[in-house]
Amino acid sequence: MISHIEKNRFSSRLTFLISAIGVAVGTGNIWRFPRIMALNSGENGAGTFLIPWIIFLFIWSIPLIISEYIIGRKFRNGTIKSYYNLVGKNLGWMGGFIGFVTFMISCYYSVVIGWCLYYFVYFVFNTLPNQTSESWLIWNNFQSSFFPLICNAVVIILGGLIISKGVMSIQKVNKIIIPILFFILLICFIRSLTLPNSMTGIKFFFSIDFEELLKPKLWLDALTQNAWDTGAGWGLFLTYAIYIKYKFGIVKNAFITAIGNNLISLIAGIMIFSTVFSILIINGQTQDFIIDTLRDDGPASTGLTFIWIPQLFNEISLGRYLSVIFFLGLLIAGISSFISMIELSCKNLIDLGVNRKKSIIFICSGIFLLSVPSAYSSSFFSNQDFVWGIGLIISGIIIAFGVIKFSPDKLMLEQIENNKFDWNLNLKWKFIIKYIVPILGIMLVCWWLFLSLSIYEKEHWYNPFYSYSFMTCIMQWLIVILILKLCNKNFRRKFQI
Repeated sequence: MISHIEKNRFSSRLTFLISAIGVAVGTGNIWRFPRIMALNSGENGAGTFLIPWIIFLFIWSIPLIISEYIIGRKFRNGTIKSYYNLVGKNLGWMGGFIGFVTFMISCYYSVVIGWCLYYFVYFVFNTLPNQTSESWLIWNNFQSSFFPLICNAVVIILGGLIISKGVMSIQKVNKIIIPILFFILLICFIRSLTLPNSMTGIKFFFSIDFEELLKPKLWLDALTQNAWDTGAGWGLFLTYAIYIKYKFGIVKNAFITAIGNNLISLIAGIMIFSTVFSILIINGQTQDFIIDTLRDDGPASTGLTFIWIPQLFNEISLGRYLSVIFFLGLLIAGISSFISMIELSCKNLIDLGVNRKKSIIFICSGIFLLSVPSAYSSSFFSNQDFVWGIGLIISGIIIAFGVIKFSPDKLMLEQIENNKFDWNLNLKWKFIIKYIVPILGIMLVCWWLFLSLSIYEKEHWYNPFYSYSFMTCIMQWLIVILILKLCNKNFRRKFQI
């Protein structure tokens, strides 16, 4: 008898790849990547950031994506049940931590997608701002209204509807929206290259200042951005791997997914840098002012995308139409990643015996309720981004630990070797996942916590209600772990372990 999972798998390798790229490509590529590059730029250029960013692609992201694919395809379960099988009944809660981190990220990620939805609709019917004050007025009017809540709700409902039929509806939607996203990015990319002075921005984007490589923050930001860029360590690829056939392969799909995602980030970065440099040079601004513009965070890191980009498009011929296309692309990118987050949480509930319809209603309701504070408070939004951004690195460490505990050799033999449809996995993956990933992850978490003790909230490190304090991370993580430990007996009974 054919199982439910066997009947509900990706219909082809192409549809799986499209969906996997949809997981990886999100607002982090377009909204976050250019700003992080600018923040780490030197006087002579921003290209130095690309060196560690590419290195971490191969020693963090790809090894973790391969690991997620292996775990998902082997056990055909969500993160919680997979970890009970992978590391044993006493440590199975670790899979719950991975799932919970992604769930909490989805609770503010939906807010960002809601912003993109609003700006897309707004510029369909309204003109672009001429000045910074006008741009701020649009943002402030939006934030002081009910629209953040309404747009957030629309995004969550849409995400729930898309995954209502499981992988069958996910692949159908992704086959439509991912090609549209690529087409939109291509249009914006080509237009940015044709702007006067665009080459000045591109030159700065790729120029390398080797002295910048001596700064630890550059390397730490590069690793963090790579985790955000690719989706490695979130458990999202593990979830999609539940529905892949053996003949689709794992290793080559991991490389294609990760490298394809980073190429999208490069395209987005070039597009943003060339546009910003072009328009501000025309307006007589200095390079220092241009870099400050690129670095501008604004509330909840919104400055560049929602304050400056509309003004910049206003200076371009047919800029209003391009701005509509840009925010539509940002919206699509966000939704393609968001649906995988909902699917991950729902799959864990389905493994616990809840049917798909009820699990979608429960998870989407939970996302909406927990996203309300982030929708109206930039400080709360920043706190959640800080806490669960670090938690994401811990998830990567947990995935590496799971592979180590079960045995990398055994997983390689069962899932990779002698598969004529896949590339061979050499011993480098085993070494990286056993040593490099855990060491890098632990170093990054410790560094971030050190910054919270010494820089971010050094006078209030003990107060869990300060956005970037040491204690806010510890408290929220411990609450999650305590809940998962308390649920351990119930999980084991449900999974019959």
